[in-house]
Amino acid sequence: MSMNRRKFISAGAAASLGGFRLYSNSSAKAQSRRHPNVLVLMSDQHKRSCMGAYGDKVAITPHLDWLAGESVRFSDAYCANPVCTPSRASIMTGLYSHNHEAQNNALSYSPSHKTLAHHFGASGYLTALIGKMHWVDAQTHGFEYRLEFNDWYQYLGPKTKLYADELGRPNSGSGLPEIDDLWREEGDPWKGHRELDDREGSVAVGRVSRLEEKDHFDSFVARESVRFLKEHGTRDQPFFLISSFLKPHDPFMPAERFAKMFQPEDMKLPASWGKADIQHLPQEVRDSIRFNRPTPELRDEHEAKKRIAFYYANLAQMDDCVGQIITALKELKLDRDTIIVYTSDHGEMLGDLGLWQKFEFYEGSCGIPLMIRVPGVQPGVCGTPISQVSFSKTITELAHVCEVAPNDGRSFADLVHNPGSRASHGPVFAEYALGTNRAKYLIRDGDFKYTFWTHDIPELYNLRTDPEELHNLASLPGYTKDAARLKRCLFEWHRPQEV
Repeated sequence: MSMNRRKFISAGAAASLGGFRLYSNSSAKAQSRRHPNVLVLMSDQHKRSCMGAYGDKVAITPHLDWLAGESVRFSDAYCANPVCTPSRASIMTGLYSHNHEAQNNALSYSPSHKTLAHHFGASGYLTALIGKMHWVDAQTHGFEYRLEFNDWYQYLGPKTKLYADELGRPNSGSGLPEIDDLWREEGDPWKGHRELDDREGSVAVGRVSRLEEKDHFDSFVARESVRFLKEHGTRDQPFFLISSFLKPHDPFMPAERFAKMFQPEDMKLPASWGKADIQHLPQEVRDSIRFNRPTPELRDEHEAKKRIAFYYANLAQMDDCVGQIITALKELKLDRDTIIVYTSDHGEMLGDLGLWQKFEFYEGSCGIPLMIRVPGVQPGVCGTPISQVSFSKTITELAHVCEVAPNDGRSFADLVHNPGSRASHGPVFAEYALGTNRAKYLIRDGDFKYTFWTHDIPELYNLRTDPEELHNLASLPGYTKDAARLKRCLFEWHRPQEV
């Protein structure tokens, strides 16, 4: 125990810290903590609107909805890059993609970039990661306690083949391999050993998983998170735990119990399906609408509805796993002094405009759910646009933890304490495919969202009047000044190297 910690405990100062309150009926150990515990629940590819709390009538997300009711929920939160590794790097380091090197799913970032785990560990926390973080290298990134995909494969043993069959090919986004370099020289060890299905592309539309529910990665994450809380959560040391699920990301193969909840014939295609103004969109977007390379079957409306049904089933299964962790937290009475966060690394188009997966700057892809519950702080809804690049500054401030510079973010802890505040947090920025001819950059400022493509036409949408992003205003005479202003602001933030 550090000297500062001894002084704090001996002073008996455990009543209140900047809006964080330790309840009087907490255990003696809990009362001795200077810092709150922090639990970050994270999913992969969760479309922001697909949750009961965000207004979705189809989604079955009771546990996330409960958490939303206890939290400050952000209605306009954005990822910093709509693909796994770059987005997670920004969450963990507080740096934009052009500053952290991990600009795609095959690139790692330097050990010189300190993560949230380093910051919390330096403040006396036990730091733990259970689940997916898509590091693509062997760095520990500051975590003392780690269980990831490779540990799940140890648990599965021979049943790992069932998962290899579901993926159908190497895919680090789904953890096989967890680190691409492990297979780079020798090739795919599962080649010739998988039972292949009749999918047309690399990602199956979806089916019921052949893995038992208890054997799914998300069940493993929930079970091991509960084990961690029971073994380490009640000790005289605060914890920083990230429990990170794979679902609703592919494979779209939920356990049978959840698959039965959603039938393709009951699903509706998005309101913007078939309505995209193709002539006024960048070529890459046009091509993606006309042909979805990972899953060509989605050109068929029945197959599209099937995908939507399996996506919702994946989401329901992930929500059930979230519930297991929250239940354990309550039973251990740890909820009384634990900040709980739920978010995802990026969204999913799920048929909006005829598009699927992520990679885009439309709301379905770059919009993310974000809910932050701080004991003693009133719940609410915040409509101020914010970026996940600011998450590290925010969560460290809420937990009274010192953060190591540099950091590109700006804390929005003030919005957690006052979600109705009209204080400006400035524009939101994002970027994708840096260093390629597909590079693009986003700025969201007020009602407007502007996308600069380095090798194609720009896009401008008014999200207040056109929430489905059907009308690209960038070339219209009445909006040239708005487009020019946003482009200028974007270039002041970061001038694309390709320009």
